[in-house]
Amino acid sequence: MALLELYPQVRHAHIGLVAVSGVLFALRGIGVLAGAGWSMRRPVRLLSQVIDTALLGAALLLLHLLQLNPFAIPWLATKLALLAVYIVLGSFALKRARSRPARASFFVAALSVFAFMIGVALAHHPLGFFSRLP
Repeated sequence: MALLELYPQVRHAHIGLVAVSGVLFALRGIGVLAGAGWSMRRPVRLLSQVIDTALLGAALLLLHLLQLNPFAIPWLATKLALLAVYIVLGSFALKRARSRPARASFFVAALSVFAFMIGVALAHHPLGFFSRLP
């Protein structure tokens, strides 16, 4: 069995992990803003880390299977840059921001970047769905 034959399964795993990661982040963010202790408990944080690590692993495997250099493909490079921004914003939304309004702002910004990353991935264009505007 050639490694490339795994592409459909790895792609579906990547897409599923994106969805699970996004939903878990959204739930944790809502929990933090509501003052719910569960959202920052160790098992929930660990689950988030495991899912995000699997997501990164699936992404790297896709790059390997397709023999792609993400820095040579504009939409993939954009997605990587947005991922870094999303991680920083998410960190401030869940933990680092000191006030509730600041956390809420970082949370909305992180969700917006997450949605934009999905648009970039689906459109295969650095501008995401904005590339389809006249």
